Parts: sequence; C-alpha cells; structure tokens
Amino acid sequence: MRETATGTVVKAFGNLLNVVFDGSILQGEVAMVKLGSLLLKGEVIEIAGKEAKVQVFEDIRGVKLGTPVEFKGHLLEAELGPGLLGSILDGLQNPLEKVADATGLFLARGVYLPPLDRSRHWDYHPVAKEGDVLRRGMELGFTMEGRFHHKIMVPFSLMGEYTLTWVAKAGSYTIDTVVAKAVDAKGREHAFTMVQKWPVKAPLFEGEKIKGTRMMDTGERIIDTQFPILKGGTFCSPGPFGAGKTVLQHHLAKYSSVDIVIVVACGERAGEVVEVLRTFPHLTDPHTNDPLMQRTVIICNTSSMPVAAREASIYMGTTIAEYYRQMGLDILLLADSTSRWAQAMREMSGRLEEIPGEEAFPAYLGSRIAAFYERSGVVRLHDHKTGSLTIGGTVSPAGGNFEEPVTQATLSVVGAFLALSRARSDARRYPAVDPLISWSKYVDDVSKELDTKVKGWGKMVKQAAKILDEGSEIGKRMEVVGEEGITQHDMILYLKSELYEFCYLQQNAFDKEDAYSPLTRQVPLFQLVNQVFDADFRFEEHDASRSFFLDLQNDIKNLNFMPFKSERYEKGLHRIEEKIQNAVKGVA
Repeated sequence: MRETATGTVVKAFGNLLNVVFDGSILQGEVAMVKLGSLLLKGEVIEIAGKEAKVQVFEDIRGVKLGTPVEFKGHLLEAELGPGLLGSILDGLQNPLEKVADATGLFLARGVYLPPLDRSRHWDYHPVAKEGDVLRRGMELGFTMEGRFHHKIMVPFSLMGEYTLTWVAKAGSYTIDTVVAKAVDAKGREHAFTMVQKWPVKAPLFEGEKIKGTRMMDTGERIIDTQFPILKGGTFCSPGPFGAGKTVLQHHLAKYSSVDIVIVVACGERAGEVVEVLRTFPHLTDPHTNDPLMQRTVIICNTSSMPVAAREASIYMGTTIAEYYRQMGLDILLLADSTSRWAQAMREMSGRLEEIPGEEAFPAYLGSRIAAFYERSGVVRLHDHKTGSLTIGGTVSPAGGNFEEPVTQATLSVVGAFLALSRARSDARRYPAVDPLISWSKYVDDVSKELDTKVKGWGKMVKQAAKILDEGSEIGKRMEVVGEEGITQHDMILYLKSELYEFCYLQQNAFDKEDAYSPLTRQVPLFQLVNQVFDADFRFEEHDASRSFFLDLQNDIKNLNFMPFKSERYEKGLHRIEEKIQNAVKGVA
C-alpha cells in the first residue's frame, strides 16, 4: 500500500479543481477536498505532470486557493455484500434514508455513510472446506437475503489461486466478521469477510460469456410479441418529453420476469423519482407475491443533485447489477436517462477543454455508451450455472429528433429499439411505442423458443408486422383520396391493422387485468387476432365492414379487462371466435 498523496488547489472551474500534488496518484483515484472538518469527495480525471484535475461530486462553495486535498489511494468503488436489496442509494452509494436521518430534509454536503448495515447479523452457511483451492468469484458460503441465495465469494480483486486454511462454522455474523482465511501461492495470508469492494468503472466479470437464448417476459404485449428482449440483451427507448419513457421503465421494473431490478434515476426530475419511492414499497411482485422492494435497488441522482455524480450513478448501478449476476441470478438494469448522463459528460469535457464532437458532445461519446451496454450479457459461472444482466436505457432526444448523437450512438450497440412517438402519445395510444419504426434483433431467437410451445409463433409475428405496415400505407392513401378512393379489400386490410393496434398493442395501465399481460395470456389473444388476419371477409360496402370491425374491437377489448381463464373470459373468447366464423360463412 503506497503512502497517501496530498495536494493543494490552484484553480477552480465549476466543480473541476486543478490540484498540485506531491507523491504518486492514479487516474480515477478518489480525492477528498478538506474544508475544515468538512470533506468533499472527488475523482481524479486527468493528470499532467504534478498537476491533477479533480472532479468534485459536491457543491464546491468555500473552496479557495490553497485548499488542501488528500488522495485516498483507491478508485471510486462500490461496496458489495448482503443488505443491498431494498436500499435507496445515491450515485456514490450513500444510503439516502440514513443520510436524511443524519442531516434533515435537505441533504448536507460532505456526509458519506456506509451503504451496508454493520450491526445486522446474517445467518452464514459455509460451502468451501479447509484445503480447497479457490479462485476469484468462487463460493465460500452463503446467506439468505430475502428469498435469494446470496453467495459470499472470493473477492474479485484477487488474482490467482488461494488455499483455504480456516473456515468459520455456520452461525450468525456481521458482514465485517472474518468467515474464511486462505494463503496465496507466495504464502501470504488473506482474510475474507462477507463484504468486498470493486471499482465501478471496471467491468465485474468472471466466467464464460455465452449467447442469450431466454426471453425476458415484460407483460407488455407490444414488446413481448413484436419487439422481444432476451435476458442478457440490451434495448433503448428514446422518445420526446411526455411520450411515456419513464412510465414504460416503471412498468418494466414492476413486471419483468427477472430476479432483481436495479433502477438508476440519472438526472431525472425529482418528482418522478419521488413517485417511484412512494409507490414501489407498496407494490407486490406479480411473480412471487413478495413486496417489490425486496428485489429492487434504486440509485437516485436527480436533476437537482450535482451534475458530476450522474456518471458515477450509472457505473454504480451497473457494478451492483454485475455483482448479483455473478450469483447466477437474472438482473435487469434500467437507466433513466442516458441522455442526461451524456450531458454530464459534455459539461465535463467542456471544462477539460477537449476538442468537441457533434453537438459539443465529447468525441468519445460513442465508445463510452458502447462500453456501458457491453457490460450486459449472459455468464456461465464456475459451477456451470448462468446469470444474466439485461440493460435498458431511455434516451431523451431534444424535440424527439432521433438523428441526434446520443440516440445514434445508442442505436449502433443495442439489440432492440423501442421508439416512443409523440403522435401516438397525443392520440392516447399507450404504450406509445411506434411499431412502424421500432425493431428487435431478438425476434428470431424468441421465435425459436416459443415455436416449441406455440406452433407457428414466428410466422404469426411476421404476418402481424406486415399487416401493420400495409395498413399504415393504406391509411396514408385514405388521408389523400378518402375512403371512397380505396378498394374493399384494402379497407378490410386497414381495419385489420387498426384492430391489432387497438385490441392488442395498446394496454390500459390503470386496469387491474390489462396492466400486466404475461405470455400465458398473450398467446390465446394473439392467436385470436391471427384468426382475424386469416379470415376472408367479403363485405360489399365500407360501412358494413367498419361496423363489423368496430363491434369486434369492443368485444376483444372487453376480453382484455376480464380475469384470465375465468368463466366470463372463456365464454367471451368462444363468442368472438363464433362471430368471426359466422361472418366468413355468411358472405361466402
């Protein structure tokens, strides 16, 4: 361990300090700016000779020429161990509830508290035995964190092989209690506790990365059917202000078929974050009926908090997600919004006087975004189990312009693009994902999985996409020439696409039954819609065909609001199928 380096402030530009230092320091090292008894945390982001540029994560009011700075000798780290689930943290991993208790309603500067409870006891069960040879990431033992088997692993910061010389007996311990001791190849002894640390900007990964094959069921019909997401995949949901990006993220956090959800509110409005904090503790996980917060970690860095901490919040959430993935769990990381993270990078780049790229974003914007999404994936672990990390980010392009740099840099690396449309949100077509410009690279993979359960699923999805596209083209023609200017065949095709839009792709978030539609419910409904697609309706007049389809729309929509598999649901389903068959027979 090297000696602690020190320095003094010689220049300040916003929250960026120029510090002349003695000794040696690291790029990315944590620095503490001393204002009397107050310490402000910062990070070294550039070193030139004996002068370093330190980005401070707090308001630097009171800092002046000669203010002392102490360099801590380690990078910005996440503290990892049992007790993270259910917590609400800021971008530096401070537990916000405890900070509020310590400082009052308005959070004070320079208050840094440990994220994990040091006094809580955990029931520890050893797995490894004396004499076992282990490597980083291998299991020493476990404790139960709620319903999750929380592995206590050999710290990921250690390389090489370690021979266990002592293992604690099963019992109740705090996270700082030594639970195992080992020696390395050079004979040096190491003590292991239930907590470890990892630098947030370095990917936490041990094992073999493999291709994802399992679908992530979201309960959102337009996503699961038309634009599916794989566990271990990536997706983004760009859209203009007010189109429903945050509401879509909240839905995914509540209903996605994963083990743990990490929500990173990066630069979001405080009101939206408060809504999450108020609602999530009272919600129930639909998959387990446990409180939703028992599987959730929330990282808060609102737009009213210091801009410099936005970057830290994205990496902090990703590191916690990777830690739980190494336990063989399925993790979903939701970042809202990556645009505000990019804006923080732009501001920082300007203070560093770097040559700007497009729209003044730094030239390395694309590589930073790619590096973030590439931390997703499926990992095969030492014990041959697999864990997955799915990453989804919202993008807030100014004016809804998808040609701007952040959206374009994101599109080049993600596997699914869920584009939210202003026109659809204004028309109250929610979720406002535009099916004509959205896409997913995972359609074929999901079709292979679902074809084994529902024969012809992939073919039905492609047919639905084709009818949507053709219906849109017919609708554009009708705007010019009117209904009288199109054929009866085109009119029926247009009405089929409208029925699919109205009855299947749209969902009512305020209805108990329709808000969450799992695959078991989507399949019969999608098969019913495909019966409509395949039916050869031969109405002679536009009015007759429109009247029939409006009636059919109401029947199917009412079906969505009925309890699934109930007697009413089954009767309604059969009645709609008979109505379709009778309409075909009546005009044949």
